[in-house]
Amino acid sequence: MNKIIAITGASSGIGLATAILFADQGWTVYAGTRNVLRDQEQHGGRPNLHFLEMEVTQPESLERAFATIENKHGHLDVLFANAGFGFLRPLGQATFEEIQTVFDTNVYGVMHTIRAGLPLLRKAASGHLVATTSVGGLVGQPLNEIYCASKFAVEGLLESLATYYKPTFNIDVTLLEPGAIATHFNSTVLSHVEQTGGIRDDEYKPVFETYIGTFSKRNAVPQTPESVAEVMLKLVNMETKPLRIRTSEQADDFVRFKVGQDPTGLDGMLNTRKLQLNM
Repeated sequence: MNKIIAITGASSGIGLATAILFADQGWTVYAGTRNVLRDQEQHGGRPNLHFLEMEVTQPESLERAFATIENKHGHLDVLFANAGFGFLRPLGQATFEEIQTVFDTNVYGVMHTIRAGLPLLRKAASGHLVATTSVGGLVGQPLNEIYCASKFAVEGLLESLATYYKPTFNIDVTLLEPGAIATHFNSTVLSHVEQTGGIRDDEYKPVFETYIGTFSKRNAVPQTPESVAEVMLKLVNMETKPLRIRTSEQADDFVRFKVGQDPTGLDGMLNTRKLQLNM
């Protein structure tokens, strides 16, 4: 019997690459998007790849999507809570609405997804819950404090669920932790900075300039969404599923360096203070 996976945030990036790869591997894939007709037209053609409306900030949208899956299959083998977005703006500059938007998608969206999909995972012989976080969910970074806080929250959420989902429901729990992904930072995060006033000429400007220069240098060859999808495929086929899996050597190396006492956090990012994480 073909296995069934549902993926949120599957209109582009990691979610779309994973949906296509799993469909090509024979899985029945339900790819969550906010624009079903567009994505089905652009990426359809595979009889086992189905785009469904999944707006993670709207629980009723998720409930409808998972009701469709339940009616057709009765269970779900893998739930991939992948929807999220980056945000580069210091707490001192961000508006309350911007902060709320980040948490609505990156944190509450994951919670809504799990709440809606859990009953179907429990009906599988052995379900698997996976959520995309980031190295930013393990290492705080300058100007990324709001984004990092959202990803730290998801790390804590799934780590807590893992303490009882496996022994109680036979559901494995994994945090997928990428580093920099190709096109994401430049096309999404920096464009948002420009759309919201650019780098302002204030006390944060030197930090912005240093961080962006450092980021570009450290991530000259970012990981592709397709290579993350390959990690995801290997993960679900592992006999023993890990709680955490990073998706590249670059990501693995980055989390070895926790920020020390430098007030901007830049010194820690530049690897002058080293603290091995106990994973």
